[in-house]
Parts: sequence; C-alpha cells; structure tokens
Amino acid sequence: MTVVPDATGHFGQYGGRFVPEALVAAIDELTAAFHESAADPAFQAELTRLHREYSGRPSPLTDAPRFGEHAGGARILLKREDLNHTGSHKINNVLGQALLTRRIGKKRVIAETGAGQHGVATATAAALLGLDCVVYMGEEDTRRQSLNVARMRLLGATVVPVTTGSRTLKDAINEAMRDWVTNVETTNYVFGTVAGPHPFPLMVREYQRVIGDEARAQVLERTGRLPDAVTACVGGGSNAIGIFTAFVPDTGVRLVGFEAGGDGIDTGRHAATLTGGAPGVLHGARSYLLQDENGQTIESHSISAGLDYPGVGPEHAYLHDLGRAEYRPITDAQAMAAFELLSRTEGIIPAIESAHALAGTLDLGRELGPDAIILVSLSGRGDKDVETASRYFGLDTGADR
Repeated sequence: MTVVPDATGHFGQYGGRFVPEALVAAIDELTAAFHESAADPAFQAELTRLHREYSGRPSPLTDAPRFGEHAGGARILLKREDLNHTGSHKINNVLGQALLTRRIGKKRVIAETGAGQHGVATATAAALLGLDCVVYMGEEDTRRQSLNVARMRLLGATVVPVTTGSRTLKDAINEAMRDWVTNVETTNYVFGTVAGPHPFPLMVREYQRVIGDEARAQVLERTGRLPDAVTACVGGGSNAIGIFTAFVPDTGVRLVGFEAGGDGIDTGRHAATLTGGAPGVLHGARSYLLQDENGQTIESHSISAGLDYPGVGPEHAYLHDLGRAEYRPITDAQAMAAFELLSRTEGIIPAIESAHALAGTLDLGRELGPDAIILVSLSGRGDKDVETASRYFGLDTGADR
C-alpha cells in the first residue's frame, strides 16, 4: 500500500488547501516547481550531494542493547538522525526547500520553529545558499530553547519572538503566514513539518523519506529481516512520516507514533492530537486538532517545545483512520525517564521529542517480547534540552555560583 495524496493534496478527507487568495499564486508556483524538480536529475543530484557532503548522510543505525534490556529484551535499533549536521532530521527537508527557493528565484525565506531545530536548519541552509532568513518562534519557546536562538542568530538569521496566544509553535506559524501574505512576491515559506496547505505535507514527506529508505535497507542488511515495529515521536509528524513511508507497504511491520501526553490526557494539558482531538481545519489543512466544543483550537501543552502543537499532519490522520499506524500518548514524566535512561545506558542524550518515542518503545518492547526488533527514529540530539533537563532533574550545574 502506498499513500499518495490526490491532485488537490487530499489524503482521504484530510489535507487540502485552505489559504488566503493572496497566497494561491505563490503556492501554485511552489507546487509546479516541486514536481518539476522531482523529475530533474540535476536538482536531485545536487540534493543528494548536499545530503552526502554537507549533512553527513547516510545516518548510521545503532544497536542499543543496554537500553533494550529495559524494553523486555527486545532488540532496539536507533536511526541516528541526531548525527546529521545541525543535530536533527530537519536539515533533510530544509535543504530541499532551500534549493526550491533558489529555483523559483526568491531571495528571502521565512520559517516557524518550536524547539528551534527547524529554525537552525533553515538558518543554516539560508547561509549556505545566500538567502535572507527570518524565523518566527514563540516567546515561550525562545526562553526554553535559548541555545538554538543563539545558533540561529550566529548563522545570520533574524529571530522574531511571537508574543501572541500561548507564545509557542502554533502562534509562530500564524505570524509566519502573515509575513508570507505581506511579502509573497519576494519570500518563500520553508515549512518545517508535514502539516499546512498542499503541497507542504507531500513535499516535506518526500524530502524526509530518505530516513526510512535508508533505515529499511540498513535493517535488512544488519538483521536479515524487517523489524517488527517502527516507532517515532509525533508532533506535526515529519520525522515519523519520514521513517514510516518506506514501511507502509510492509503490512507486517507495525507503525507506532508517540504523541505528547503532557500531564496526562485526563488533565487536558497535553498535545496528543490523534488521541484527544477531532477533525477540523488549522493552518491551511484539514486534520485532527485539539479544539473546544465550539470548534475553536485550544492550547496544547508539552515539556517538549517541538511537540507542543495542537495539530498534526493530514497523512497521519489518514493512517490513523485506516488503522495502518497506531498513535499513543506519552506523558512528560515518561519521556523524561526515557531521556535519562538512554543517556545512562547508551551514552546518547536524545532530544526530548525523541525521548517520547523511546518511552513508548520501552512499553512496546515489553509487549512484543525478547525476539522482537524495533526500529526507532532518534530524530534529534538533546544539547538544546540540557537546561530543561537540568531543571527537571534538579541537577546542580553550578550556573548560579
């Protein structure tokens, strides 16, 4: 089974394009450029070269046996997107969209970011290709991800703290959309995940599918068979779609996404869209989202800035309804326990986003047993989260001395 959106960008009843009239021409131009570039050997060769020589692909596959002991003895294989240049999977997508920006002749890019990894990747690609770059980031996220704010500014980007709403990712996207409407003649919007209006869910998926394509071949070479399950964290869902896509036709492989359960689903303070949301329209597409009884989007909560978003990509909504992928909530406490466990058993400090996938994998491994092989997308590294983790665990860093 291969999931392909129709010509209007619909995955079943989800997706589509709900945008202001002022953006229609720009999105049509972007859609045409994306399809033309997909069939252009020179464009694809340049993207492949950048992945190899600039990002460091292919990213390796790492066995995690000591961590696996805590997952019922299951064999845990980590797809190491944390080892990419800039520290996460975000660079895969951004290099493609930055090359597209140059192809359509625009000189300025804008982006939204939550945890800062997409912002850092966009600032990096903009510096590489000589593009002006503005990144919108919720004020709350600039506080908890101050290291990435500094990285973006060092790379030459302008970081705009957004002070409206919950001052997180949702509000950053709102402001970036306003900028795009105002400056559409000169500016391209480099979107960070598989959400938003068509063609972004399709385009970002195609730029992230390199994760799963590589991992599928690596698992077969390493173990001689496909994994029993593939897992990933899900906010907007780009790393999850990236690794799931290669395995969607393999119906014997379970695809499991782990959402941000925050303080717990019953508390209402979470970002588990597919677990606790309902279909609606947000940021230009129809998908599951958190909303009140009047259909108004409500604020999300997660310790992870990158998962703190009340929506999810439409392809995840489609896979959820089909039953081809499962989605489970992971609380902040579960994620932080897995964060600490991987650090201490394997010497790898994961992003808190990725720690949600690790926490869910511990439970899944116990369900599947010691003969199981589970492939985990380790979507990013945890350098940016050290301050949050230090506060959470009450570590004495000596910063106040």
